[in-house]
Amino acid sequence: MSTALDASGVAVPATAGAATPARLAARTRGLRKVYGSTVAVDGVDLDVPEGSVLGMLGPNGSGKTTTIRMLLGLVRPTEGEAQLLGHTMPDEAGRALPDVGALVEGPGFHPFLSGRENLLRLAAAEPRLSRAKIAGAVRDALERVGLTGAAGRRYRGYSLGMKQRLGLAAALLVPRRMVVLDEPTNGLDPAGTREVREIIAELHSAGVTVLVSSHLLAEVEATCTHVAVLHGGTVVAQGELAELLDSGNPALLVSTPDGAAAVNALRERRITSRLTPEGVRVDLTATTPPEVLETLVRAGVAVHEANRARTGLEDLFARLTQPEPDSVPEDGEAGV
Repeated sequence: MSTALDASGVAVPATAGAATPARLAARTRGLRKVYGSTVAVDGVDLDVPEGSVLGMLGPNGSGKTTTIRMLLGLVRPTEGEAQLLGHTMPDEAGRALPDVGALVEGPGFHPFLSGRENLLRLAAAEPRLSRAKIAGAVRDALERVGLTGAAGRRYRGYSLGMKQRLGLAAALLVPRRMVVLDEPTNGLDPAGTREVREIIAELHSAGVTVLVSSHLLAEVEATCTHVAVLHGGTVVAQGELAELLDSGNPALLVSTPDGAAAVNALRERRITSRLTPEGVRVDLTATTPPEVLETLVRAGVAVHEANRARTGLEDLFARLTQPEPDSVPEDGEAGV
């Protein structure tokens, strides 16, 4: 995918216009974190627009969680700077964090206390929650994440999904300006995943900024307004989700009963294509739909349907973080 760099060195889609920059709820510049000889994060420039739902994507080890930890002031960066709600982190964490709810790397609670008792302890430490409102806030948070029935059970007896729900409840004890969720659907069943999606939608409707780190591309595509893709400890692309998807290479999706024959026929004409679950996806960068169809018909490949294909998030993610499969030579010949 083609990307460009703005004046601050941030990767943006090449199709992005010169619109007025959005206000930012969070911002990093040149963020770098080194553990011994391991570079976990290397020069991350991240913008989280105020009021957005930004999905942070990347393979394991790409630096997502480390970036989030530096953004929240849990880890001091080796180099660079991070700002959260206009405050420099970690030096001004005390001013920013009361307005931020976070679930990072799985929740940690007292194992011999119940879910309700754990939340009551956390609620008592909330600087903007009066003592008279603690019980009600805990009750509402438990109900919001579907844990009312299990609130009296000890935390050590919770399943992984229930622990995730309790961590989410802790992040939502009081109204927040920003909520940060690191793999919030980890361990949840499909019903729980839908509930998390609904909670994110509610937060977005209320104007809350949400930063979600996830490996579930379908969930990100369904819930997020913006995306940042990390690879090798740095941001390789970021921007509005719709713009990033529209900026991909033009393609044609061909429905055929013989996908392998179709790909072989197109490769003989040096037309890039590959099999997908939806059909044969043909890159139109150097060809046209009529040429593709003529090639297939001449090769005797039956074509049931052909439509312009929009880049999906899975395809975009693969192109940004993995080598193109068609770029690998086959049988000693150049890939096409």
